[in-house]
Amino acid sequence: MAIRLRKLHDQVMVITGATSGIGLTTARMAAARGARLVLAARSKDALDELADEMRSKGVMVETVAADVGDIADVEKIGDKAISRFGRIDTWVNNAGISVYGRLEEVKPEDHHRLFQTNFWGTVNGSLEAVRRMKHRGGAIINVGSEVSERSIPMQGMYASSKHAVKGFTEALRMELEKEGAPLQVTLVRPAAIDTMFAVHARNYMDREPALPPPIYAPEVVADAILYCAEHPKRDAYAGGASKMIAAGSKLMPALFDRYMNASMFKQQKSERPTAPNRRDALYKPDPATELRQRQGMPQTVHERSLYTKTSLRSSPVTTALVAGGALLAAFSLSRRFSR
Repeated sequence: MAIRLRKLHDQVMVITGATSGIGLTTARMAAARGARLVLAARSKDALDELADEMRSKGVMVETVAADVGDIADVEKIGDKAISRFGRIDTWVNNAGISVYGRLEEVKPEDHHRLFQTNFWGTVNGSLEAVRRMKHRGGAIINVGSEVSERSIPMQGMYASSKHAVKGFTEALRMELEKEGAPLQVTLVRPAAIDTMFAVHARNYMDREPALPPPIYAPEVVADAILYCAEHPKRDAYAGGASKMIAAGSKLMPALFDRYMNASMFKQQKSERPTAPNRRDALYKPDPATELRQRQGMPQTVHERSLYTKTSLRSSPVTTALVAGGALLAAFSLSRRFSR
C-alpha cells in the first residue's frame, strides 16, 4: 500500500521529550508551520508553560505528563491525541537520556533506567502509534543517534540503547511492510547536538560531560524530523558527521576503534570539575533546565548541515557524491590513528 503523508499544516503530531532540546525545537518549528500538537514529557509545569506559549500564538496543542518508560503513561498520550483531535498523523519518539562513565563503574539501576527511557520508551511509543495509526496511516519517527551503529567508550550503555532502537525500528518497519500497512517508520540519527544532553546526563567522571565535535544546532535535527513527517524516508542522518561515523565504522571498524580510543576519552570531558552536588535528569526532570533548546556549547555550533539537506532533498546521485565525501573524510580521519 502506498504511503501518503499529510502536509504539516494538516497534521496531528505527537512528540515525546518535548520540553527540552530536540523535542522542544521540533515542537516549536512544527507549531510555526501549523501542526496540531500533542506534547509529552515528565514535567507537568514545563508542559503547561510551553502550552501557554503556543496557545498565545494560536497553536492547537494538548499536553500529557508522562514517563515513556511506563506503558500506561504512553497509552494516555494516545488517548489524549484521539480524544482531542480524532487521529494521529506523525508520532515522534524523541525522549532520551545518557550516563557518562565506564560500564563497570555505573550502578546497575542506572543502566536499567537509561534503557527504560531510551529503548523501552521508543518501543512503547511505537507500538502505541501502530495501534492508533495502523489503518489510517502516517509516520513513526524514532530518534536514534550517530552511535546507533558505532559504540563509544564512556557512554557505552547509551550507545547500546541506540543500537537497540535501530534494531527494533528495522524489525517494526519490515513487519508493517509485510502486511501492507500504510505506515512509514523512520530512524533519524543525529550527530552531536547543542542541547541539554550533557547537563541532563548522569555523570560518573571527575569532570563535567562534554560532546565531541563537530556539534550541530538542534534545528538541524528538527528540520530532518519535520521533513520525514511529510516525505516517506527510511533513514535520515542529522549532521554529516553522523553519516561519516556510520560509513567509516562499517568499512573500517578496527581503525575506528583506534580513533575512538585516541579521542573519545578526552573529548567527552570538559575542563570543569564535576560539581559535588550535581543534579541530572535520569530519574526525574530538573526544573532549572527545562524549556531550553540549547546548552550553549563553547565550541563552534554548525547551524546547518549540507549533507543532511542534500540527502533529504536531492537526487540519489547527488546524495551519493556527498556521501562519498563523508566516507573520504572518515578514511582520512581514521588513517591518522592507524599508525
